[in-house]
Amino acid sequence: MKTDNRSERIKALRRKAMQLALRPGVYIMKDSEGKIIYIGKAKVLKNRVSQYFGSQENHTVKVRSMVSSVHDFDYIVCDSEYEALVLECSLIKLHKPKYNILLKDDKGYHYIRISNEQYPRITAEKRVADDGAQYLGPYTSAYAVKQSVDEACSIFRLPTCRRQFPRDIGKGRTCLNHSIKRCMGVCRGRVPKAVYDEAVAQAVEFLKGGTKESIKSLTERMQEYAESYEFEKAARLRDRIAALQKMSDRQKVVMAKVDEQDVFALARSSGELCLAVLRFFGGRLVDSEQFVVSDRLTPEAARSQLIRQFYSIRERIPPRIAVDGDVEDCVLCEKWLSEKAGRSVHITIPQKGEQAKLVSMCASNATEHLAHRKGRSGARTAALDELAKLLGLPSPPEYIEAYDISNTQGEDNVAGMVVFENGTPLKSAYRRFRINGFEGQDDYASMREVITRRIDEYHKSDSDEGFGRLPSLILLDGGEGHVACVKPLIDASELEIPVFGMVKDSKHRTRAIAAGGHEISITSSRAAFTLIGSIQEEVHRYAISYHRASRAKKVKGSSLTTIDSIGERRAAALLKHFRTITAIKNASIEELSSVEGMTVSAARKVYEHFHSAD
Repeated sequence: MKTDNRSERIKALRRKAMQLALRPGVYIMKDSEGKIIYIGKAKVLKNRVSQYFGSQENHTVKVRSMVSSVHDFDYIVCDSEYEALVLECSLIKLHKPKYNILLKDDKGYHYIRISNEQYPRITAEKRVADDGAQYLGPYTSAYAVKQSVDEACSIFRLPTCRRQFPRDIGKGRTCLNHSIKRCMGVCRGRVPKAVYDEAVAQAVEFLKGGTKESIKSLTERMQEYAESYEFEKAARLRDRIAALQKMSDRQKVVMAKVDEQDVFALARSSGELCLAVLRFFGGRLVDSEQFVVSDRLTPEAARSQLIRQFYSIRERIPPRIAVDGDVEDCVLCEKWLSEKAGRSVHITIPQKGEQAKLVSMCASNATEHLAHRKGRSGARTAALDELAKLLGLPSPPEYIEAYDISNTQGEDNVAGMVVFENGTPLKSAYRRFRINGFEGQDDYASMREVITRRIDEYHKSDSDEGFGRLPSLILLDGGEGHVACVKPLIDASELEIPVFGMVKDSKHRTRAIAAGGHEISITSSRAAFTLIGSIQEEVHRYAISYHRASRAKKVKGSSLTTIDSIGERRAAALLKHFRTITAIKNASIEELSSVEGMTVSAARKVYEHFHSAD
């Protein structure tokens, strides 16, 4: 009855959607209590909204979940798609709907404090106090604030000790910082107040403008002092410029040629999506952030929504934004960002050089953050993410089943199934199959039998474990022929399981992935190559070990052990060497005696056993 009511409600909502205008706008989905659960924009309202209430088979599980909660919707018609985008951003920020991607600005803020005293001190603080001091900020990164304060005090040789000036001038010995020239030594009483104030002013200028601006400003002043023959002051500025340049050289690993930009990258895993952001200002990496949200969208749509949400809760928008892939409505996003920033903002997808490396570094941060949440290594997470992109999968395959056939010229025909969960072998889920449907060697028929039995076991199972759990991906040890013989079985079962083959080279190493009709080349430099290679090696090892165990068990009751002087070890050695009973029967005494563990006497008895009736 409940299903009937839901079906009727969906039909009613579709009828309402079909009456919408063929114009841009924003639609607002509401639940049974009238609460807003999703807000979206549309280029054509009628087409977009009616899609939600059409065939549910075309939707992802997450979209179906949202649609099942919708009891009504409102809409606002706009004059343009851009106007709809701006309104969508505003409404999402206002209502924070359950099914929209929402980023939270929950980071603590940090400040740089310049104290209000005779000899001002520069320190890093967590909050602003009403103490008459000057505060710079707020900044989101505690590390960046502390590092900047330490650099400023070191370069301009400002004191960081607990002594109070002028009270403690001339009292006690100077500290280590003065000895290593990281402090000007105010405590000695030989530093004029004007020199100290100048150093503090230059340090504040450095903290406000960054390394490049400070070097430029100090260089101009140094030249002015030199021209007016104030060589002592010029030398002091020369030393500060040298310190700034030395620090700049150390920072090149986290610097970019573009003065101000943000870098975005995504990583997906286990139904979650992580957005990582690296923020550069003054050519320096000044902050990094990560946001984890539910994975409900395509990568293109996710990037678009995440970027818009990110800058909805941020004041500073750089002129350049680098991303790791396509952005839905990129032109509209650029226009919205440009209007918000008051100047041109461009979104780029770097393909090579420094910028591509920065994007790669950002993607690694996103991957590591997700991996840490899931308690697994970033390398495995990156490999699964790369494999998904390589195979065109909607999300990283968390549960992979791999199959291989093993036999000896058609005898003792068996198969092995191994399982990798989150990129790691799940040995409790491994399964073995003995091929019973036919005799002889036919790898395709063997693979069809195994997959048929696997599907049957799934339909019989009442559990979500073992055969009751559907794989995210099936890999076959073989090429396009193996994929072609198995895919129709999967399609006929109406189970949505991607199937690919693992193709080996002449040295039995993975060289490509068979996709049914073509091959996808993978190189040894890729993380996906290492993962596929380890899966192929493991399933081959598992299948062949089962085959050998089956043969050894068969030997125990074989006709060989009934021969005098032939026990299980000699029988196994003979089968390993000749492979079949027929080959042993046709062997000469000399050939039989050459097998490890055999003697001429034992070889003669085997020969006589098979030829006594001749």
